[in-house]
Amino acid sequence: MVMGILNVTPDSFSDGGLYQDLTAARQQIEKMVEAGVDIIDVGGESTRPGAHKVGLQQELDRVLPVVELIRTEFSVAVSLDSYKTEVMRESIALGVDLINDVNALRSPGALEVVADSGVGVCLMHKKGDSQTMQQAPHYEDVVAEVKQFLSERVEVCQKAGIKSDRILLDPGFGFGKNLSHNVKLFHHLQDFVSLGYPVLAGVSRKRMIGELLGGLATEERVVGSVVAALLSTLKGVKLLRVHDVPETVQAIKIAQSLM
Repeated sequence: MVMGILNVTPDSFSDGGLYQDLTAARQQIEKMVEAGVDIIDVGGESTRPGAHKVGLQQELDRVLPVVELIRTEFSVAVSLDSYKTEVMRESIALGVDLINDVNALRSPGALEVVADSGVGVCLMHKKGDSQTMQQAPHYEDVVAEVKQFLSERVEVCQKAGIKSDRILLDPGFGFGKNLSHNVKLFHHLQDFVSLGYPVLAGVSRKRMIGELLGGLATEERVVGSVVAALLSTLKGVKLLRVHDVPETVQAIKIAQSLM
């Protein structure tokens, strides 16, 4: 499945400022739906390295109108990209299908809100926060540590009443990881698939793609991102979080037809 990124923010690393008003957001949603997107991930606060935190009301004002727009005008699943409990609560009331939480439901009350709702949740690993996570991140064994963290969060969720079929996992490429960590995680994606939950891969246009291609700028990382997304599916990944929906959908169709 392809998850299309829709950041209604001024400062996201790739599409910041492009879809801040409803007209621009609607046009992008239409393009993604036409291209065959399965789910649209709406985010109102950038989590890129160095990003500033956004107040609760400001995030609500950004995401709720877009969630409502998708729900009322489009027949496509919608995901909320947020770690704030109240944003989750309000978005669930509007009918989101998935909570995509970079904080893995560790914010106060988040676990209970999702458990009571029946929606799906994607649990992501990150080390540190947006201000500190890329300041010399260190692991003894990045694969083992990320796997242990996700396993522990799954257990917490299950104890809270979130059934296994509502849980997805995301190793968190670029969130408190350097290039070496990211590459090793990618090499071992099967280790996360083996945990028995659908795995989401989010490498689209990220710094790791640029670094692997010799320092390409964000807007030049499309081909590399699509290739990485396709390779991740060969390792068992079920959900691709991407900026470039048409290109990714086409790549998957060709792979499915020719392999």
